[in-house]
Amino acid sequence: MTRTEIFDQVADIIADHFEVERDQINEQLNFKQDLDADSIDFVEFVLELEDTFGSEISDEDAEKLNTIGEVVDYIVAHQAEQK
Repeated sequence: MTRTEIFDQVADIIADHFEVERDQINEQLNFKQDLDADSIDFVEFVLELEDTFGSEISDEDAEKLNTIGEVVDYIVAHQAEQK
């Protein structure tokens, strides 16, 4: 899966989960500052990512993910490790 395909899937999840217009989502979007996500919102989002991409995201790693770009980079890196 390419980085663009991963971004598109992550953006679709965010649009649905956080009720944000799809065209407003970019890699710099911050979960806490821009989406006003609380810890429960973020945990639910991470669980949805795990289901979508078939990999586990540790709590320690999840805490380091602040922007959409960081999430995409994380998935790309861990997708490569699974091969």
